[in-house]
Amino acid sequence: MSVILSDQDKLTLRTAAYGAVTLLATADAGGSPGKVAAQGSIALNAATGLVGHVLAEKASAGHLTGKSTAELADQVLPALTDAVQLLKKQAPDEAANFRSTVLAALETGLQARKNTPGPTLTTIVDKITQALDAA
Repeated sequence: MSVILSDQDKLTLRTAAYGAVTLLATADAGGSPGKVAAQGSIALNAATGLVGHVLAEKASAGHLTGKSTAELADQVLPALTDAVQLLKKQAPDEAANFRSTVLAALETGLQARKNTPGPTLTTIVDKITQALDAA
């Protein structure tokens, strides 16, 4: 059975996934935010399945606004929950794929840093994980 997602559904998935990487990079103000963002995005491009196809599309990842980590979190965390809920309804097997893809991208981004992540980044990853699991 082929799953067809609307353009809005696809935008929700891209906004959530790339937004999670952006949120993590923004929270890494004193570290290597550029490396975190670059490596996390590369990891998202390695996704497979329906999620991989959606994330690989050259379409927009959504317009994230905000000048602070808090403002970005207000957009990204609900988008993550919405994305998992959407997949659970329309492509249940892909919900776990989306969750593991996002978490792998965060881990890849964190490994790009020279130092071990401190409590700030650990807290952001925890909030992202909670948003993914809230669906």
